[in-house]
Amino acid sequence: MDNINRILDKLENSKFRSSFHLKEKDFNYISIKDMEKIKSHAHDFVEKRLKDISKFNDGKQTPMKGHPVFIAQHATATCCRECIYKWHHIEKTHILTNDECEYIINVIIKWLERETKHI
Repeated sequence: MDNINRILDKLENSKFRSSFHLKEKDFNYISIKDMEKIKSHAHDFVEKRLKDISKFNDGKQTPMKGHPVFIAQHATATCCRECIYKWHHIEKTHILTNDECEYIINVIIKWLERETKHI
């Protein structure tokens, strides 16, 4: 978890990454669904949109709005395989392992937990 906190602290120093924040509707959605359901959504998005690079057009698979996980993915540079490689040093030329998927999900959830501490 220390590694995740370090990377999140580093991302906060990026002008682009630090510009992403949850809006009121996102906070409401999280409070209605609870964090376990949000984690389930994150898992589904990572599995369907990031795990196998051959199945999509990298850089176009994560919307900029519509779900708190999407916002978190942009804030944490887990939105596409290129950003994951640049910030998290996970090679982009292979199908993600279960451990790599779990790491990405944990980064997203940790960012969401940090963001929701303010409410």
